[in-house]
Amino acid sequence: MSTVNLRKVAMIGCGFVGSASAFALMQSGLFSEMVLIDADQNKAEGEALDISHGLPFAKPMKIYAGGYDDITDAAIIIISAGAAQKPGETRLDLVKKNIGIFGSIMPEIKKRDVGGILLIVANPVDILTTAAQRMSGLPESRVFGSGTVLDTARFKYLLGEHLSVDSRNVHAFIIGEHGDSEIAAWSSADVSGVPINTFCEMRGHYAHQESMERIASEVKNSAYEIIEKKHATYYGIAMSVRRICEAIIRDEKSILPVSSALHGEFYGIEGISLSMPAIVGAHGIENLIPIKLDVYEEAALRKSAETLKAVLDDAMPE
Repeated sequence: MSTVNLRKVAMIGCGFVGSASAFALMQSGLFSEMVLIDADQNKAEGEALDISHGLPFAKPMKIYAGGYDDITDAAIIIISAGAAQKPGETRLDLVKKNIGIFGSIMPEIKKRDVGGILLIVANPVDILTTAAQRMSGLPESRVFGSGTVLDTARFKYLLGEHLSVDSRNVHAFIIGEHGDSEIAAWSSADVSGVPINTFCEMRGHYAHQESMERIASEVKNSAYEIIEKKHATYYGIAMSVRRICEAIIRDEKSILPVSSALHGEFYGIEGISLSMPAIVGAHGIENLIPIKLDVYEEAALRKSAETLKAVLDDAMPE
């Protein structure tokens, strides 16, 4: 395994999400070297130049467009490459297209002695995480997706707004698919140890069911709303990528709902990647965390896994 340079990150894919993430990572001060790779070399070069020109206002860093030979010693290789969903295109069409793109990226990773962590950000992230695990040849603990880290941040933000409390003191997770079958895990939600419903009542909110349905729906539909208004969503995910990279580089052992492979640890779900809280550190995923769910949330999680497996089985080449 190659020696890893903990101060180096690679970004494969320089679209809206890739370039916004690269910009967020430059500002983070976590890395001193960043290589940008894109099928369109000019795009990668342009983004590298654009971000580099702000370095006099930031910390010293080498940012450049490169190729796959430049990824071998990167501590984290982020993959945001993928096609965007077009109007009238089904989710399955998009999956097949993006698995095809991964079919050209993963062999390049596999034939190099990569020692770092593969962080999948391209959508649909759960399916593509499973595809990357199968195609890359890397240990599963070192191949995971951004999962519901952004959905969970949206959930905390909306709960913070609803309760007029700092969203950083809200402890709640969105789990399952990063997509339409995601689950708001209300059973384990609290604000600084106070159960969510109790805290709501302290703040004068008593219509629990109505509020829960509204907030969960707003979280799920956030991306659609943003895309409708500005045609793409990239700042929120860029900040999520930065947060995951912090946990890895600083070996924080933070608990984040990343998309990782399940092998029966939760409710018999196996053979698919989806989001459950996990301890994330320098070596990737250390442990999955079994949070408390009620029977309805358990059933919804199983259903989410079945939805993903059906799409994966249809989309993956034999």
